[in-house]
Amino acid sequence: MSTKVKESLFELIRSLTKSEKRYFKLLASRHTIGDENNYVRLFDAIDRQEEYDEESLFKEFKGEAMLNKFSITKKRLYDQIISALDGYHSSTSLDAQLYKGLHSVEILYNKSLYDQAGRMIRSLEKQAMKNEKFAVLQEINRWKKKLLENQGHQEGQQEELIEISKLDNDLQHSSATYNRLWMIKAKLFTQLHTKGVARNQDEIEFFKGLKTDMPDIRDVHAFDIQSLYNHVMSAIHYGLRETKLSSEYINRNIELYQKTPNKISEFFNFYLSLLTNAIYLNESLGERMIASQYLQDLKRLTDAMKDKINEDQKIKLFGSVHSVELSILCRRGDFSKAQSLLPSIESGLILFQDKLTPSRVSYMQFKGATVCFALGNYNDALRWINKIRNNNSLDSSEDVLAFTALLEILIHLEMDHKTLLPYSLKNTLRFLKSRNRLHEVEQVFLSFISKRIKIQDTFEINELWEKLLHDLEKLDSNELQNAALEYFDFCAWARSKVEKRPYDQVIREKQGARLRKVS
Repeated sequence: MSTKVKESLFELIRSLTKSEKRYFKLLASRHTIGDENNYVRLFDAIDRQEEYDEESLFKEFKGEAMLNKFSITKKRLYDQIISALDGYHSSTSLDAQLYKGLHSVEILYNKSLYDQAGRMIRSLEKQAMKNEKFAVLQEINRWKKKLLENQGHQEGQQEELIEISKLDNDLQHSSATYNRLWMIKAKLFTQLHTKGVARNQDEIEFFKGLKTDMPDIRDVHAFDIQSLYNHVMSAIHYGLRETKLSSEYINRNIELYQKTPNKISEFFNFYLSLLTNAIYLNESLGERMIASQYLQDLKRLTDAMKDKINEDQKIKLFGSVHSVELSILCRRGDFSKAQSLLPSIESGLILFQDKLTPSRVSYMQFKGATVCFALGNYNDALRWINKIRNNNSLDSSEDVLAFTALLEILIHLEMDHKTLLPYSLKNTLRFLKSRNRLHEVEQVFLSFISKRIKIQDTFEINELWEKLLHDLEKLDSNELQNAALEYFDFCAWARSKVEKRPYDQVIREKQGARLRKVS
């Protein structure tokens, strides 16, 4: 058995909750035949390990027959655990119940118990319709047709056939609409994750083109489609830097979920993203009270669901909550409080890094570097930067890599790394040009660095800082160019140098002025 498969068994066992482990052992003990107790013993031995160690397992079970075909033993144990999980979760998963019901329909049909199969189909249809399970409804319709065919072409079947046909058409339309939305979403988020929000006319046209392609959903009332539509529209407006419109679609989605609370637990990860996006967007708009309210909603949800969520949801919860908290604290200039979060974030990233999206991991690492930089902890900032650099899972076109390169130059400048700066500048220029990422903010900043490393005169340096601040302030009002400032506020940093004040103080004053303007 390959190392990957070996680790899969270990990871599966380690992912189980206490109640899932109890259920597996109870199930295994009820069906003990001959040497099947060995599966429970092997289960316990692997569960005790902190890291998978097959050599220690061979020592523990030395001389026992199961070691002769150990790969088969492990495969059977893996299959037994999956089977136990299927039974354990079948009562809580509506999809599992519906598909189990369809399997029962097939069994009844094959036994020629057509009336019983028909009654079960009608019961399943009510549940599926109530919960908008379109894929299951299509399968239910297929069985309804089979049952009608089995009855022969009897009088009075015409109306039922028309109803089935109408439902088929509706389901196909809903399915086509959903698939179209999903494809638009796939293109949209690929663009956002790699290039970020629009920073030139071509990118604006890309987002506008996606908006034009959006289907008309006025005649579609399905929850999943309305939710996906609002989600995609919010992201399109975010890409176009139309923050208020983006926020409005986020709010519509939150209201949609709050009207149907059962959907919150069913789509917990998505609802989690809605709340974190709402917090981020309202904070960006200067609506701190609304952002704080959503943050409280998020924490209440976390407390209410902490004993009910699965491992995947715990991972999403960690990523979402810590990302939004870091983002808010950095935006407000509260870097000391942000620093207090870094140890738990670092521990969480070690624990969950392979299960979080690379873009989520790198974003938190970038914010970690920003926090350390703002507090003057430059070595720690470089340590966070190197984590991003060493992440081989990141696509080379990821937006965060460009800003990581710029922040790294800043760190070398602050640490007076005269020998590293020219090398870093050259590599960054080549990287940005090769990926068509050399926008105005980047050009202004890199031009400043190019000049700064060549001069030593204090008066000339001060003049250079003032020019940088002037150029960046002009770009700060440019909606296309200030996207860079969402990652790191180069403008506030330049002002801190010109006025010889702490960076975090300038950030707090800037945010205070912005809030007064909003109010």
